[in-house]
Amino acid sequence: MAEISIKGARRTEFGKGASRRSRRDGLIPAVIYGHGEKPQHVALPTRELGIALKTSNVLIDVVLDDHTELTLPKSVSRDPLTGLLEHIDLVIVRRGERVVVSVPVHAEGKYDQDGVLEHTNNSIEVETDVTNIPAFLVLSMEGMIAGESKVASDVVLPEGVKLISDPKMTVVHLSVKSAEVEEVAVVAAPVEGAAAPAEGDAAAAAATAGGDDKKDKK
Repeated sequence: MAEISIKGARRTEFGKGASRRSRRDGLIPAVIYGHGEKPQHVALPTRELGIALKTSNVLIDVVLDDHTELTLPKSVSRDPLTGLLEHIDLVIVRRGERVVVSVPVHAEGKYDQDGVLEHTNNSIEVETDVTNIPAFLVLSMEGMIAGESKVASDVVLPEGVKLISDPKMTVVHLSVKSAEVEEVAVVAAPVEGAAAPAEGDAAAAAATAGGDDKKDKK
């Protein structure tokens, strides 16, 4: 379980304008709450926070002037176009307590290559000690054949980790490939030794012939 310390600063200004100024200064607005504590409005350095969030369910020690809060990311807001961090909510946790978190699932193993693998759910919810949250969980696909599925109860859980998601929830499914229907174009063969005239050319030839007949009658 990753745990990272980040130096935070108290925020005294609020609102969209203040948040934009913080981000221009390389700081991300954040709120720390939980365990009956009064919400704390802080700002965290963008670079350090971005590095920390690359790890799923990372524990963040927010170091403030008067104390340190052990927190877990609860909600992260990003710009929908650029993907840049805009705001984060952090929930206070205590060492030794159990929490419910969503953990990524890594599917491994050889499966029937005639099937199409579908990742229905990339993570499952589990209950675990807050200081022992797995970085990821493993699901074996060894020997899967087309048409089979693996569910949440098939995921290997470390000791002390309890499944919270529906045990029957599909995690991966190996679909049967659909039969490909080949379209065969039917092409009329031309008369041997002569090229068939195009429709437009045939019409033009007929019009010309008609004109020549009229001239002969005169």
